[in-house]
Amino acid sequence: MKVPFLDLKRQYESIKEEINEAIQTVLESQQFILGPQVEEFERRIANYCNAKHAIGVASGTDALLLSLKASGISGGVVTTPFTFFATAGAIHNAGATPIFADIEPDTYNIDAEEVKKLLGSKSNKMIRAIIPVHLFGQAADMDAIMKIAEEHDLVVIEDAAQAIGEEYNGKKVGSMSIGCFSFFPSKNLGGYGDGGLITTNDDELADKIRTLRMHGAKPKYYHHVIGYNTRLDTIQAAILAVKLNHLEEWTTKRRDNARFYSKALSDITEDELELPQIAEGRKHIFNQYTIRVKNGRRDNLKEFLEGQGISTAIYYPLPLHLQPCFSFLGYKRGDFPVAEEASKEVLSLPVYPDLEREEREYVVKKILEFFEVEKDVQ
Repeated sequence: MKVPFLDLKRQYESIKEEINEAIQTVLESQQFILGPQVEEFERRIANYCNAKHAIGVASGTDALLLSLKASGISGGVVTTPFTFFATAGAIHNAGATPIFADIEPDTYNIDAEEVKKLLGSKSNKMIRAIIPVHLFGQAADMDAIMKIAEEHDLVVIEDAAQAIGEEYNGKKVGSMSIGCFSFFPSKNLGGYGDGGLITTNDDELADKIRTLRMHGAKPKYYHHVIGYNTRLDTIQAAILAVKLNHLEEWTTKRRDNARFYSKALSDITEDELELPQIAEGRKHIFNQYTIRVKNGRRDNLKEFLEGQGISTAIYYPLPLHLQPCFSFLGYKRGDFPVAEEASKEVLSLPVYPDLEREEREYVVKKILEFFEVEKDVQ
């Protein structure tokens, strides 16, 4: 049996008529840049995230970049070394400096206690912001982070690229500070190309971001700041609006698949395999279902599953502080041991909503076979 890590063709087939109609409407209107579908999608996302404003941009990376620029951030920005490159790349490209803090071993999110230690050191004078990442679809500890930010007068920007719809103590991610989302095709809410969005409750900030995404022009052809060309395409907005109608259903199916895995794999001892943990007050939308394979056997399991036709993925094999392009920051191996250990042990399994029951049973069967555990997974 072949089990793909992600199969977007299945999703398309299930909503094909809706998608094609939405695209055709845009084609007939010929309003491809900031057409009415963009404004409508922004309104719906703002409502969905319980935020006052939502501003569509060209990618999740641009969402981070414009949020930093609009907030006037220079100096240091604290974030996690265990995330996709865009988080730290956007900090650097905004003219600021990434400052890393280690992660929690159970959620993989930034450890608020480590952030506190940073702010108590000599480097605290240059720190201006914190970017927590809601990794794999689970919210970071926002109460602790917001408290730290308030005490030190820091800006908080939520990297919610993998977490649209996730909640923290009843609050949607992206509603507690500035929220940055990605609509990369593989995301829970994914477009048919790049796309991103920023949420905020700050009227002035929202106005700055809207100006920055249009070359800094306000009104058109009058530039008081140097901005960027980064807008959510009308066709992408139309597609995403259709998909938004199905997002809650798809999230439920992801959670169902995650529960199936966790129950079926529970007989494997924790010294061999650790399953995803859901922290108190979170719901977890499972953009990824990520296990930890102990005793240096992660790559062996991945190779074994690939040989059985099961596709998996490693997010992320090399923490950001060890990336060659960030060598100038002066970090070395051993500086963030929790993130470094995770990078050697994590493995993500297929969890997308269109995964069939027979496929997830086959995945479990082969994992149990690898660990030599006998169990009926029906």
